[in-house]
Formats: sequence, C-alpha cells, structure tokens
Amino acid sequence: MNDSPAGRRAPTINRQQDIYSKGLGGEKPLVPVDFHELERQGCDAMSPEAYAYIAGGAGLESTMRANRESFDRQRIVPRMLNDVSERDTTVNLFGRTLPSPFMLSPIGVLEMAHGDADQAVGRAAAAEGIPMIFSNQASQPMEQVADAMGDGARWFQLYWSKSDDLVRSLVSRAESCGCEAIVVTLDTTMLGWRTRDLDLAYLPFLRGKGIAQYTSDPVFLESLKNPSQPGNMARPKLSLETLKTLKQIGQSWPGGALDGISSGRAMAAVQEFIAVYSKPSLTWDDLKMLRDHTRLPIVLKGIQHPDDGRKAVDYGMDGIIVSNHGGRQVDGAIGSLEALPEVVEAVAGRVPVIMDSGIRTGADVFKALALGATAVGLGRPWVYGLAIAGEAGVREVIANLKTDFELTMGLSGCKSISEITPEALRRADL
Repeated sequence: MNDSPAGRRAPTINRQQDIYSKGLGGEKPLVPVDFHELERQGCDAMSPEAYAYIAGGAGLESTMRANRESFDRQRIVPRMLNDVSERDTTVNLFGRTLPSPFMLSPIGVLEMAHGDADQAVGRAAAAEGIPMIFSNQASQPMEQVADAMGDGARWFQLYWSKSDDLVRSLVSRAESCGCEAIVVTLDTTMLGWRTRDLDLAYLPFLRGKGIAQYTSDPVFLESLKNPSQPGNMARPKLSLETLKTLKQIGQSWPGGALDGISSGRAMAAVQEFIAVYSKPSLTWDDLKMLRDHTRLPIVLKGIQHPDDGRKAVDYGMDGIIVSNHGGRQVDGAIGSLEALPEVVEAVAGRVPVIMDSGIRTGADVFKALALGATAVGLGRPWVYGLAIAGEAGVREVIANLKTDFELTMGLSGCKSISEITPEALRRADL
C-alpha cells in the first residue's frame, strides 16, 4: 500500500507547460492530444481487424453514442474567486492512496495493438501511479505483467468460466501476483452482436490470441487431457488462409509454434477456451463461492440498474463499476453516466462506485465524479496511444488526461475531489 506523504498529495502537473516548452524546439507530442486525431492515428497504426475489435460496439453502436450523449447533457457551472493555487487530485481505494482518480479498465488482446501488449501498459500505469486492471483475455500472463509493474497497483478482471476450478485458479494466481481486487465482469456471459467484427468474420480468440491467462493456468492445461465439448462450430474451408490461421494458433502456444502444432495442444487450447470461456447461467448465488475463496475486495463490473447495486452490497461485494462495456454488449442500452446517479444513491456510500464507458476528456472525469463516482476507468484512448507509440504512448495519454482533469477541476473552482459535487453541474437538453 502507498500512504506516504508524496502519495497523499499529488504534485502540480506541468504537462501543459512541458508541451509548450518543447514546442519552442519544434517538438510535438508523441501522440495526439485531441481524441479524434488520437483515434484516427490509432486506427492507422492497427490492422483493420484490430481497429474493428477495439473501436467497435454492438449493433448500430447506439450505446456508444448514448455514452457520449450522457456526458454532453451534463454541463459544468464554474465558480469564481476560489483559491485553487494548490489542487489535490488524490483518492483512496481499498486502502491505497492514488494520485489521480483514474484506473485502466481491462481490455483484451492487446497484442493486436502493439507487440509489447500488456507489459507495456503495465509499465506505463505503474509509472503514472494508477492501477491497471489485468484483462482476463490478456495477451501475456498476469505474472509477467505484474513483474513488469514492480510495486504498481494492479487488479484482476475475472470472466466467470463454466469451470469453477478454473475460476478459483485464476483468482489464486491473481492473489499471488499482488492484485489488490477482483473485478467480476457481469455483462459478457455471451458476446454481443458486434457488427464490425462480424463483417470481417474475425474473432481473435479463435486464432489463439488473447488467451494467455488460460494457456498459463495449470487447471486449464490439465483440462486439455479431458477436454469439454466445444459445441457446434462450423469447420472452415481448407485454404491458404486456413493454413495461415493454424500457424497463428500455433504461434500463440507458450511452448512455441512447432510444439503447439505438432502436439495439437495449441488447437486444443483454443477449442477448450471456446467451451469454457463464460457461464451464461451465472447468478447472484454463485458469488458466494468467490466470496468464500478470496479475502480480496470483489468489485462487480457492468452494473447499470440501482436494484443490482443494492443487491451487490447485500451479497457482500466491496465495490461496483457502473459500465456498459464501452457499448460493446447491448445495443440501445442506457449511457453509463446516465445510470451512475441512481446506482450511487442506491449504494448510499456503503461501497465505492467506479464508472467507465465513454470517458474521453478531463471534463468527462469531472462530471463522473460530480455525479458520485469515486474514480473512473479509462479504456479506448490508451489503447490508441499503445498502438501509436507503445508504452510511451500510453503514458502520454494518461498524462494528458491527468492534466486536463486537474485544469478542469481548478478552473471550475474546486481544489480537491471532495469539492466536486452535483451542484457543479446543470443538465442540458440536446
């Protein structure tokens, strides 16, 4: 835990001054500050399949638009003549004091964005002092990323498998590599109807990508000796593309492509992953097993309804993430910011409420905190930074958002997080 004086008070952020000073010598930021340009350059840096997977949403992507519209409907009302010469942006989550109210939301298959993948993101998060939530669908095992982060804060996202033994194994590994919370993602017991991916007929997991937490897990590897039934999967036509895919699957195997292909274990791992990946029959009562298995805080991600917020507390959960998975699961769903106030009211301060989905600017962060969020999760922007410039790109995206938020807070008349309240906002009709 970090509760030193330096950890309790965030230093003044000089990112803006640094950019302008370097500009005197003709140096521009490594990644674009403007989100739209950041996304454009991130798109250019990725394959069409990677960009579709990262940027796309469910159906007509109306939930993605709802996320942004819910921010647009909230307007900041700045207050004047408050002394904001010193600003404290620190927050406390589960005993750790963080310099900013940010964390990196879990995003899988980062190898599609950059070869250094999760380890690059972990190093960037640790350097910027914010927690990274390890993805269950990571490109690198959690132990490798934890080693890369040093003493940086990390949590683990859990997709609840059909195998409770695998669930317990993943959680035990997360505990062993220093994760400080378990984030159970509730809204992805089935994959949403993601039209961009479907039009490209491309799902990375079928090619062995994004399953490193599984192929590094002893329980999962043991299950390959007696595999589950994968269900009715259509066999692809034999072609050069099929052979290329088989090679990709082999390359994903930790023992190397030759061993993975010749032994058949690489393909077996993909098929077993498909068979056990998620549990559509998951209910509230299943949470008891997890509560009995770990002493770590358990955070439920994907809450949108206030009644589910109340039930989370009633079932002994330690935190909530109000999220709609960045609009990737249910088309036509409520924007996360719109859902936030009712969930906060239902929880009534008994557990921290984090919010993600649609955050792009420091003003967005300010609005989420004003409506009751303890902290926010950042998603797509840092993936675009990763695609453009690796670890350094992720760091710049985080630093830009830190500065943007701190300036917004000060210019709105608030010198600490506690002063950011609902009175700072007015709702506007679009």
